[in-house]
Amino acid sequence: MMRASEVREILGRLGMRADKRLGQHFLIDDRIARRQVEFAGIKRSETVLEIGPGLGALTRLLLRKTENVVTVEKNRRFCRYLEDELPSLRIIEGDAVKVDLPQFDVGVANLPYQISSPMTFKLLERKFDRAILMFQKEFAERMVAGRGEEGYSRLSVQVYYKSEAEIVEGVPRSAFYPQPEVESAVVSLKPRSPPFKVADEALFSHLVDKLFQHRRKTIENGISLSWRDFGDSLEKVKKTVRRTGFSRKRVEELSPEEIGELSDALVAARGGRPVS
Repeated sequence: MMRASEVREILGRLGMRADKRLGQHFLIDDRIARRQVEFAGIKRSETVLEIGPGLGALTRLLLRKTENVVTVEKNRRFCRYLEDELPSLRIIEGDAVKVDLPQFDVGVANLPYQISSPMTFKLLERKFDRAILMFQKEFAERMVAGRGEEGYSRLSVQVYYKSEAEIVEGVPRSAFYPQPEVESAVVSLKPRSPPFKVADEALFSHLVDKLFQHRRKTIENGISLSWRDFGDSLEKVKKTVRRTGFSRKRVEELSPEEIGELSDALVAARGGRPVS
């Protein structure tokens, strides 16, 4: 694992400086990097996708486990550096949020904080076995939050619906160069079949978004602000919500399963028509 002085030296050779605005915080704690690899449980036959390898500190550890490592890196200078340092490494140059991701079994990433949300949702649309991802601690806590807990959010519900997520390790600011302003956390993410079924996944997802946009309002009042998305008339939507018994509650009081019940009631009231 590189020390801070080594990171500065390499960046200097590349004509660069670490840019905090771009989320360039380089992991310099060897113990944490090794535990990330251990958490991933990589088999030699598996293909590993690493997002944002930077200078390749974690990449080198992954290559000891399997030759099938693919990285996605946006920074052109980092790509050229990795090509020289690790000639057997497959590198996809581009923005991981925008590029087509290859097939992979295991995902590993120390994600720039500003792409945490879009990257997580993008990964959850893919088929893979497991991922070990490092996020800002607050974001990680929102991923795993349950009903009534601080941080319970749209992210919590969507992650729960599609995967098993668990914080496996906290990471102090001192583990990085330059040090970020916040602490981080390593999350284990395992895709799974939804723990409950909904009649219309698109409407369920849309409902989750709308409810959390108005999380301080009651369910009835929150849905009423966008009733056209859910029914033929405001009164019909209100009656449907009232019949569920959730009318006077707020979204943080509903479990993902209960939001699913509400979604199914709205679908039934629409006559089964999909969300527009």
